[in-house]
Amino acid sequence: MKFMMFVVNDAQPDQPADESDVDLWVDPLDAGGKRVIGEILAPASESTVVRVRGGKVLTTHGPFAETSEVILGFDILEVADLDEAIEIASRHPMARNGQLELRAFAPWGERA
Repeated sequence: MKFMMFVVNDAQPDQPADESDVDLWVDPLDAGGKRVIGEILAPASESTVVRVRGGKVLTTHGPFAETSEVILGFDILEVADLDEAIEIASRHPMARNGQLELRAFAPWGERA
């Protein structure tokens, strides 16, 4: 199963962030083929929201929603099941400093 794991900040972290801890999480997952790809995203203030309304393309710069939680990055995991994805996510440093949202990839054509 493939899961998208959103890395999200948190206003009340359990511990201060230490970026070197991320490498300790990433390296064995990459070596074991459990992490397909992952990236840090540019700040939300640099985002662009795109919508089409009445046939016109509308863009808004910066985060669309007013929120204190911002997606900082992502990882795509390829694992046996949700339990394995949870176990891997629980070891990510942002599990203590932020939060991680897991979403399974749905087969093309399936709608929520």
